[in-house]
Amino acid sequence: MYPERVVSGMRPTGSMHLGHYHGALKNWVRMQSSQPCLFFVADWHALTTHYDDPAIIEKSVWEMLIDWLAAGIDPSQATLFIQSKVPEHAELHLLLSMATPLGWLERVPTYKDQIDNLTSKDLATYGFLGYPLLQAADVLIYRASQVPVGEDQVPHIEMMREIARRFNHLYGKEKGFEEKAMEAVKKLGSKRAKLYLELRTEYQQEGKDAALDQARAMLDDAQNISMIDRERLFGYLEGSRKLILVEPQAKLTAASRLPGLDGRKMSKSYGNSIALREDKASVTRKVRTMPTDPARVRRTDPGTPEKCPVWQLHQVYSDPATKEWVVKGCTSAGIGCLDCKQPVIDAIVREQEPMHERAQQYLDDPTLVRAIVADGCDTARKLAQETMRDVREAMGLAYS
Repeated sequence: MYPERVVSGMRPTGSMHLGHYHGALKNWVRMQSSQPCLFFVADWHALTTHYDDPAIIEKSVWEMLIDWLAAGIDPSQATLFIQSKVPEHAELHLLLSMATPLGWLERVPTYKDQIDNLTSKDLATYGFLGYPLLQAADVLIYRASQVPVGEDQVPHIEMMREIARRFNHLYGKEKGFEEKAMEAVKKLGSKRAKLYLELRTEYQQEGKDAALDQARAMLDDAQNISMIDRERLFGYLEGSRKLILVEPQAKLTAASRLPGLDGRKMSKSYGNSIALREDKASVTRKVRTMPTDPARVRRTDPGTPEKCPVWQLHQVYSDPATKEWVVKGCTSAGIGCLDCKQPVIDAIVREQEPMHERAQQYLDDPTLVRAIVADGCDTARKLAQETMRDVREAMGLAYS
């Protein structure tokens, strides 16, 4: 019914590190060339935990956008925008909140986790409780078909699907819908109309998902029906309602977990990260001073790669021949720890070189970033306004 579309966003946290690149940005770069993608800076989400210190958000927004462009996000392929510049996100969030059960928000796993872990902040706020609903509005407003996430975010996507389903159930009832749907069936032509009704019966009476998929494919190929008739026919397949909001699917991404300099997850808060655009001298110093296998007190002591944080970086950055060299040299004390670290240093610097080059033009002329974002906000807002027109009409708010 609606075009395939990918939506994803990140909270502005300032300069990004290589963990962000391997965990998310590489996947974004890969996806942008194969399907329409919208990537947004979730600055309102940053306020859920930084409401008492918003001054850091603006600087972080622009730093993060330059990092995205440095990583290879291409504004000619993907739409880049800032959440707060598309106020329809807030309007949909408000309208969805009217019918979203409180218990749905309280059961989101990350809600209790962050309450327990971020004890230094007072998170007993409506904004923090409602952030998964704002997250749902961010996606549903673009009728996204896919949201790239890690496994820990799947419950959020499932809640988005439930919210869309509930909205369609409550507000998708169109006056005279069945009569209008049957008129649309006739426009398919006698052969397709007969097949459509047979497949609808198979799905609704026998629960055959294959029948639903076949009918959807047929509607996608139908050229002689309007968008509103197509929408009615999609809704009629599953019941007797219009589908106003699309249920997004979680697109599980093959996220490489890049360890930090101490072997833990890479994080600025742990002080174990390498920035996406860190200079060569700093990268060299950080890797050369990384802790290694504690058993290797002297150069002549053999070690165990699996007990060394540097080995974890070799898993990401080194080819099989280099890893074989590391294992052989470490376990026999044939190489020292500085020898072992050098291929990692070289690989990180090599990975970062094109990032520095891509970023430089935006550092030299910051208006380029602002122009990209202005265009992206215009594109995103047009899509958001189309959805909100349908949402307001469905909720009886389209007053003339």
